[in-house]
Parts: sequence; C-alpha cells; structure tokens
Amino acid sequence: MARTTGLLYLGLAISGMLGFLWTRPRLYDAADPTATLANLTGNPNLATALVVFELLIVLTQALTAAWFYRLFRTSDPVSAAGIAAFGLINSTLILISAGLLGAANNIATDPFGDAANTVQLLFTISGELWAVGAIFFGLWLIPMGTAVLGTGLMPKALGWLLIVSGVGYVLHAFLRFDPLAFPATIGEFWIIGYLLIFGTRKRSQRRPAEGGTDPVKIA
Repeated sequence: MARTTGLLYLGLAISGMLGFLWTRPRLYDAADPTATLANLTGNPNLATALVVFELLIVLTQALTAAWFYRLFRTSDPVSAAGIAAFGLINSTLILISAGLLGAANNIATDPFGDAANTVQLLFTISGELWAVGAIFFGLWLIPMGTAVLGTGLMPKALGWLLIVSGVGYVLHAFLRFDPLAFPATIGEFWIIGYLLIFGTRKRSQRRPAEGGTDPVKIA
C-alpha cells in the first residue's frame, strides 16, 4: 500500500512538471493574446498534451489522496481525512482548469468572435485556479506531516518538513512569492522516495524484552 501511494504521488509530480511547468509556458503568452492563439493553432498536439497532463494531475492526485487515507486511516484517522479532503478539493480545481484549457483548444481550432482574447481569458482563469489551489495543496501537506509525526511510520524530520512546506505553500497562495514553495519540492520528493524504497516503518506488536528496545521492521 505504501509503495502504491508513492508510485501514485510520483505520477502526480511527473504530470505536474510536464504539464504546468513545461507545456503551459510554451503555449501561454501572458502579454500577448494573439501569440497565445497562434501557439495553440500552430501546436495542436502540444495543446492537446496540456489538457491530457492536467487530467493526469487530477487522476493521480485523487488516487494519491485516497491511498494516503488508506495508509493512515487506522493509525491517525483525522490526518488521513485531512489529506483526502484537501487533496480532492485541489484536484477538483485542476479539473475545472482542464475544462477551461479544453475549451480554449476548441476555440483555437474553430474560432469565433474575438478568439484571441477569449482564449487568453480561459488561460488566465486556469492559471488563477492553480494559484488559489495552492492553498489546498499546502493544506494537504500539513496533515501529511502530522500523520508522519503522529504515527512514527516515517522519519520525524520528514514530518516537520512537510508541515513547514504546507505552511509555505499556503502563504505562497496569498503572497505569490515563489521561494515559499521551494521546501515543498524537497518534502514531496523525500516522501515519494521513502514510500517507494522503504514503504513504512511498523512497530512490532511483540512486547520488547526486559531492558531491550521495541523492534522495528520495514513494511
């Protein structure tokens, strides 16, 4: 279960990087609506790929949220519910963004009215959905961190980093100051790597020997 969660989270990270960080900047020109329209009409495959990547983000985040809930629901049900709720809200916002980008592609393919400004408006709203969605992306990292701290299934330093990362992401949604989001990159790839390589640490149910330590196994 832990490794499936890590694999889904890795899919979320890859689709996010390919879609939002790599494909979108090649299509959207914030200063020139005509250039945005020309990019869409001149690169139809890239425009389609952007919508596909956004839908993959929605799919992988929703599944990651569900698997994190399964992973932590017994040991920390409150944190597990928080991860699931905030993750699903964020994926819903990205789903709306994907719909807007799909509409922009359709207008670019079969233009009507002021197509350039309409496409630009749709891309702008999509970008704002990503910006406000950062609140919920930050909020899902906070209960993820509290679950790590409360359950002891992963290193405590990772738990604290996730909490700090979540707070930074929430502040980034208000201040639009990019360095606030940097710790999240470290925290996310740390938990992805830990889940994929080690799974989670589960304390043995056996009573430790007199004067001994509680054995820990990697599960």
